[in-house]
Amino acid sequence: MPSNVRPLADFAPAAAGAERRILCVFPHYVPSFGTFEYAHSLTPGVKAFMPPQGLLVIAAALPQHWQVRFIDENMKRASAADFAWADAVFVSGMHIQRRQMEDICARAHEQGKPVALGGPSVSAAPEQYPAFDYLHVGELGDATEALIELIARDVSRPPRQIILKTKDRRPLAEFPAPAYELAAIDRYFLGSIQFSSGCPYTCEFCDIPGLYGRVPRLKTPAQVVGELDKLLACGVNGSIYFVDDNLVGNRRALLDLLPHLVAWQNRNGYAVSLSCEATLNIARSPDILKLMREAAFDTIFCGIETPEPEALQAIQKSHNMVRPILESVKAINDHGMEVVTGIILGLDTDTAESGDRILEFLEQSNIPLATINLLQALPKTPLWDRLERDGRLLDDADRESNVDFALPYDEVLAMWRRCMEKAYTPEALFARYAHQMRATRPNRLPRPWSRQRLSPRNIRMAVIILAKLFWHVGLRGGYRRAFWTFALGRLIRGKIEPVISVGLVAHHLIMFARDACSGRSNASHYSAKNRPQGAATPLRQEIAAE
Repeated sequence: MPSNVRPLADFAPAAAGAERRILCVFPHYVPSFGTFEYAHSLTPGVKAFMPPQGLLVIAAALPQHWQVRFIDENMKRASAADFAWADAVFVSGMHIQRRQMEDICARAHEQGKPVALGGPSVSAAPEQYPAFDYLHVGELGDATEALIELIARDVSRPPRQIILKTKDRRPLAEFPAPAYELAAIDRYFLGSIQFSSGCPYTCEFCDIPGLYGRVPRLKTPAQVVGELDKLLACGVNGSIYFVDDNLVGNRRALLDLLPHLVAWQNRNGYAVSLSCEATLNIARSPDILKLMREAAFDTIFCGIETPEPEALQAIQKSHNMVRPILESVKAINDHGMEVVTGIILGLDTDTAESGDRILEFLEQSNIPLATINLLQALPKTPLWDRLERDGRLLDDADRESNVDFALPYDEVLAMWRRCMEKAYTPEALFARYAHQMRATRPNRLPRPWSRQRLSPRNIRMAVIILAKLFWHVGLRGGYRRAFWTFALGRLIRGKIEPVISVGLVAHHLIMFARDACSGRSNASHYSAKNRPQGAATPLRQEIAAE
């Protein structure tokens, strides 16, 4: 055991009367394909994508007599006064937020405040965070209790870093509800909720089994319903995302949960739509898909990764081939749910034709939203271990990926840009969405015109979004013709909701793809390459000023 990792048994209970002020700070995201920042400025009041589950759970797990504040730096930057108020600062984040987490730590240290870091990035690679005072490695559990004891006992910075590793994880059924009340839930594009943790599959590039295990751990249906009630009370906007890495990791548990979600939607007038992430083989479970339709799931993110069978075998994702991929996509569409997918370029099996096959697949499947991403090796994955053995892990901040590709780097990067350019021309994107309007959305459960859905707040938001779309896209945008070709007939027929939902997402995808093709955005969600991404475009500045 390293000298700075102390046995958890060393920590005696803190004094019951100890009271602390904890500042929980969530770092800013580098703009990426999946955070929809171009849509935020078209949505009244929205400043960020989705509330962070992990940090809000930790905030809820702190002693009730402690004072806790939460700041999401995607909305506003923590000020010197915020750090001065705190006795200690808690931070959490993913690999892509590493620089932002280090910046928060440096600002806290300027005022002499101890900083504790937890979350998926430090749990996978604690050695990358030497500046933090406390590292919380692993999920909520005995390490959390030890951290609380340390902060309760002493809020001065320790002389050397202390690493606390969770050995005894708290069951998800004993997790507190996230402290949604500390966050401005109504200023997020989506709400977030968690039902399970872990995934039974071992895809080569994925770090989930290494971080959270292969046997999914579960919350109870009562917990999930209670958290949905809390999100609704906190003013969540019209959609909630299940952040589970694989919602169908335990099919029996999901079948037990879904009737509760259906009952909850009925009680609340189908006020929100739901979305999730699941393996593509969910298409083999029509009983699950039927209940998901009744519970108003509208989209499922499925990691298809590549349409090439030999590549799926190589990355240990053969479960995508249990039935033909296009049949699986259609089975999901037939239950009224759109498929969102992840696509990876830079696999060892890629050829010069792989980009064209991806474009052909998108045209055949009519999947509107595909996050096309360059392969990145993450710690705690079989891919990392294999590439490390082969000497193919790179540490070069000028590259878009840390992988030494089998194909020449410049060829892979050019293939990515070509895919982004062709997949997200306005005409191609709206054509795929038009297919969804014809073939998928008619299969959705009809939603009642309930008082919750027709609330004054929702009507006001819809009017403002439509006005912004008409002005910034329909009148002043660079793809006016494609937008009106999609929107005009539907507006005439009174189909306002799809114009709003598609218009917002399509705007982000089109604008982000243009950034990609011009070199203003990274080709990997985890790329360390610096770009001037923090600067707002003129359109962003203009809309934000309204």
